[in-house]
Amino acid sequence: PPGDTAGCTFCHTSPEERCSTCHQRHQFNPAVARKSEQCKTCHWGKDHRDWEAYDISIHGTVYQVNKWDPTQFDMSKKLADADYVGPTCQYCHMRGGHHNVQRLSTVYTSMGMSNADRGAPLWKEKRDTWVSVCDDCHSPRFARGNLQAMDEACKDAGLKYTETFKVAENLMLDGMGEPMPKDLAPDWSGQHIWSLKIGAYHEGSKYGGKKGESGELRMSNCSDIERVCFESVGYWMTYIFKGMAHGSWNDATYCDGSFGMDRWLVKAKAASEQARRFTALEKKAGINWVPSEFWRKGDYLDQLSGMKIVKEFPGKTIFDLCPEPGWLDTH
Repeated sequence: PPGDTAGCTFCHTSPEERCSTCHQRHQFNPAVARKSEQCKTCHWGKDHRDWEAYDISIHGTVYQVNKWDPTQFDMSKKLADADYVGPTCQYCHMRGGHHNVQRLSTVYTSMGMSNADRGAPLWKEKRDTWVSVCDDCHSPRFARGNLQAMDEACKDAGLKYTETFKVAENLMLDGMGEPMPKDLAPDWSGQHIWSLKIGAYHEGSKYGGKKGESGELRMSNCSDIERVCFESVGYWMTYIFKGMAHGSWNDATYCDGSFGMDRWLVKAKAASEQARRFTALEKKAGINWVPSEFWRKGDYLDQLSGMKIVKEFPGKTIFDLCPEPGWLDTH
């Protein structure tokens, strides 16, 4: 629905490919495009907290205090000639003025969800490049120390998320996740797959779907414990990664980063215990719980593709209906 997708499509459509997105159509002044605020238009928010992490970091504070002083931040100079008192977003991610931001982006996948420092040459090259940027102002030893700190923070976050995930998984496998996938409206693809069944990691029909098929990380029309898992990895784990990557320790801890994951793990455990107690009591009392109709309707999900597929193409999914790769992009 338009209200739900407005914030997504504003950035994830043609603005990604337009010069005027960063250079501003009515000015098209390179000096404007060199300011960190220019990145703020898209790179902020719960699940990609780049601006907030930078803004309250040590580097961001230096920028905000000194950005009006041209002797400290001379935006008239090309990035290749920049001599700033502290780094801007562009100084690090668009090194020397190149426009391939991915070249000096993160060494992690999935916005920091996966710790990728596993010794592969690809990651060593990226990490060495990262250090080469930091040592404009810091020693290589300092830069590598911060990378190690980020690794450890991400590993710790991974342990917390794994435990949160297992609590939800065990509850669903024991048939106590309320509601269960079969009780819900179909997801956008027309399937009834557990929202946390991620690809080939979970095989068999007990998760819904076939081997390799993925569920949809639902933010609505799912059990509360599934939503808790989504927020734990999609929000709080991202805060940890982005905070550590940008030198914003508060973001990685107090600002719902590590502390948020702690809180959501407790919430998942409490929800699981409650569901198990209710199930035991209902069984003893002979109560057969039937999910309410609003779960099957899915609130506003009748506006999405899943319902249409189930009604018009019984037994099919959106993937069965795609005649060729890329078809979904234009239909």
